[in-house]
Order: sequence, then C-alpha cells, then structure tokens
Amino acid sequence: MPNTLNRKDSLAIGVMLFGLLFGAGNLIFPIFLGKSAGSSMPEASLGLLVTAVGLPLLGVAAMGMTQSKSVFDLTASVHSSFSYFYTFLLYLTIGPLFAIPRLSTVAFEVGTSHFLPKDHSAPWLLAFSFLFYALALYFALRPAKILTVVGTILTPAFLLFLGVLIFVSIINPVGNIQLSHPSAGYEEHAFFLGLLSGYNTMDALASLAFGIIIINSVKSKGVTEPKLIAKEVIKSGVICTIFMSLIYIALAYLGATTTNIFPETSNGGQIFNALASHYFGVIGSIFLFTMVSLACLKTGIGLITAISETFVEMFPNTMSYKQYASLVTISSFALANAGLDRIIKFSIPVLMFLYPLTIVLILLAIASPLFNNSARVYQITLMFTLLASIGDFLRATPTYIKTTVPVQAFLSIYERYLPFSESGMGWILPSLLGAVLASAYYIGTKQRISRY
Repeated sequence: MPNTLNRKDSLAIGVMLFGLLFGAGNLIFPIFLGKSAGSSMPEASLGLLVTAVGLPLLGVAAMGMTQSKSVFDLTASVHSSFSYFYTFLLYLTIGPLFAIPRLSTVAFEVGTSHFLPKDHSAPWLLAFSFLFYALALYFALRPAKILTVVGTILTPAFLLFLGVLIFVSIINPVGNIQLSHPSAGYEEHAFFLGLLSGYNTMDALASLAFGIIIINSVKSKGVTEPKLIAKEVIKSGVICTIFMSLIYIALAYLGATTTNIFPETSNGGQIFNALASHYFGVIGSIFLFTMVSLACLKTGIGLITAISETFVEMFPNTMSYKQYASLVTISSFALANAGLDRIIKFSIPVLMFLYPLTIVLILLAIASPLFNNSARVYQITLMFTLLASIGDFLRATPTYIKTTVPVQAFLSIYERYLPFSESGMGWILPSLLGAVLASAYYIGTKQRISRY
C-alpha cells in the first residue's frame, strides 16, 4: 500500500477538485470584478484570491486534517443544533436558493444578452430555464454517462475556448486597463471589495461539501495514514488553487479591459457574451453559450444529487431522494426567473452572514489539535462571530429593510464601534475577542483539571 500519491495521481485529484469547484460563479464574478475595478484590478484581484482561492484551500485542508465525513460531521464538535442549522443553511445556499438558480441564468446571459433586449428577455428565460431544469432533474433521477461525457470532453473543450479567448484578449485587448477608471469605492477599497466579491463564488462553502470526495479519492489510491491523507488532500488542493488563481487573474484582466468599452454590461455573463462576439462573431457566441450551458447543466445535476442525498441523510423518514430532488429543482426553476442580477443581489446578505461563520469554523478546525477539539472553544468563538455577522447581514439587506427604525438604530451602533464594519468585515474583531476568551477558558479549565 503506497504511503503517498505519485505526481500523476496528485495532479488528477487536483484537477478533479478544480472541476468540482469551478462553476458559474467562477466565470462571472472575476470578470465583473475586473470591469468594476478598472485600473485598480491588481489590488481587487489580490482580495479575490484570498477568499475565492485561499479559503477553499483551507476548507479542503480542514476536512482532511479532521478526517470529517461531511459538513455535518465537521460541525458536530460545536453542537448538534448548530450542525443542523449550519449544514442546512449551507446546502440551501449552494443549492436551491442561490447557486443552482444562478446556473441557468448565467448560461442564459452568456448566450442571449447580446441579442435580446433586457426588457423582452423574461419569456425566453422562462422557456430556457424550464428546459434546463427539466434536463437536470431527468439526469439527477437517472444515473447516466452524461456527467462523464461532459466532464471529460465538453468541459475541457470549454476551458480550451476560454484559454483562446484569454490569449486573444491579452495580445489584442479591447481597451487599455490604465485608462479604465474604477467604479465607486474601488479606488479606496479595491482589496476589501475583492475580498467580498470572493464570497459570491461560494467556493469556501463548496470546499466543505466536496472535501469528503477528495478524501475518499486519496484513500482509494491506497493512502490510509490520517496525517498522510491530510497531506495529500492539501497537496491536491494546492494544485487546484494554482489553476484557479491563474484563471481568476486572467478573467479579472479581461474584465478590466472592457470598463470603457462595454459600459452597459451589468454582470459577468453579459461581459463574456460581448467579448466572445467581439473577437469571434456570432459563431463564437453560440459556441460559448453551448459550452457554458452544458458545463452549468453538469454542475446542476451534481448539486441536485448531492443536496438531495444530504437531506435524505439529515432528515430520514421525511421525503425520498426523488421527492427532495424534485423539490430542489422546482424551487431553483422558480427562483431562476428572477434573473441573474436579482439572484446575486438577494444572495449577498446571506453570504455576509454565512461566510464569517465558515471562515472561523475552518480556522478552528485546522487549529483544533491545539485545544483538543474542545466544544467550548468552538461555541464561544462562533457565538461572537454569529452575533457580529448579523450586523454584516443587515448592512447588506435592501434599503427598505435597513432603513427601518430598529435596524437603523442597530447599524448606527454597529458601524460606530466595530472596526472594518463599513467594509463588510465587522465580524473580525468580535471573532478574535471570542477566540481569546475561548482560549483563556480552555487553558484555565485545563489547569484546574491538572491539579486533581
């Protein structure tokens, strides 16, 4: 039995993780960030890499180091109630609330935004999303070779096309990045806005959900020692993050060149369509639309399957896999017709609440050997984080919510006394305070026990 993976196996598992994580959000947010940041693209990209690349790597590492079998298992160290709450919210977020509805709308925007007036696109989106989710449900209920075909043939073809588009854009850019004026806020806060943009990819959340797949893949190659499994999982994660970093930087650069050229584009899907049409004409737009649609369909099938299986395990004797899959698909179809811009807008408050909990949970899991996986350390630290993340959640809500008297009163205190709150990072100081208090509690308890 081998103790470590050879280079070929490490590369294969790293590429597999890349395939699991690289979805619709990984395309549209980096390129739109670049367009918004303009000449501030380098600083914004650095922030994006921290949350969209660094955090997923830490998430996979946390799963590997703790040998957790699932998100529910990882959070069991906190409390069973928290496990249900967090796991359910995480899977709703990367599932029927936001990530799955976003898949069809990204494909639609990429394929049609250049041809259809926005005011007349609703009936076409309805028809396209109906077909998209009907196919996704059909294949989620009937195991087939479509995932293998799309994963091994069409996804690489799309990445090849993406590589060609990036190459052509670099040697013959549509605009000058130095002349691209940053959007509001990016001149002063490009790094922080890049950090928050990385939330939208949802990859830190997905890394926890997919971590067990990577662990099992490493085990299937004959690695059985827990420390070596963790090492190989991290190694594969590094390979994945190298690929993703290169693509993110390239996409952000592409977006930055379009700031003054395609000012009317309001999301990354529209920018992709405009670039493909600019360089390759109608044929390029059609090819891009086909590749993105199939890649998103593959991701949708995988997410519907994974979420339905998880809910069956979490809530036995409630509904069958088929019923959960149908419910997830129908919900996603309904929400998809709100349109891409609205889905992104509605997802931001939830991500502002969920991401701080995820970041702190990942860091605590990695550091858990230092405090013997003490439940109290988790509970105290996460309690402070949760309370603070409510403030970030409320700051991101629509105007009609955050301008109500109670919310305004809360936010005025929150923004006045918490550093970084205006940048969406008000949870940092409370989390550090919680960690210090939790550590003091653990050390004090340990010393008292050692006396007896």
